[in-house]
Amino acid sequence: ELVLKVRIQTPNLRENDFIEIELDRQELTYKELLRVSCRELGVNPEHVQKIRKLPNTMLRKDKDVARLQDFQELELVLTVSDKNLLFRVPTLSEQSGYNMKASELTY
Repeated sequence: ELVLKVRIQTPNLRENDFIEIELDRQELTYKELLRVSCRELGVNPEHVQKIRKLPNTMLRKDKDVARLQDFQELELVLTVSDKNLLFRVPTLSEQSGYNMKASELTY
């Protein structure tokens, strides 16, 4: 697996943390990077204008994605100015790594 750090570009927010995502090294394509990033961040892929490798490099094709290394930082640049309308926080059960059985345990 290739581990990348991804966030939504929001220059006006004070806190804009990265999340880590994993991509299968056998499927290092632009389309797969976009799909996984959008799923993890709760963004509609149609609203992504471009993917930027920080600090200033735009990813455009599969070869660009294949050159990425572990823990590189990426930003999704969205197409519309009001980014609050474009994404939602996934519910707890939709979040990656959520364990339904563990949530039913009582102490």
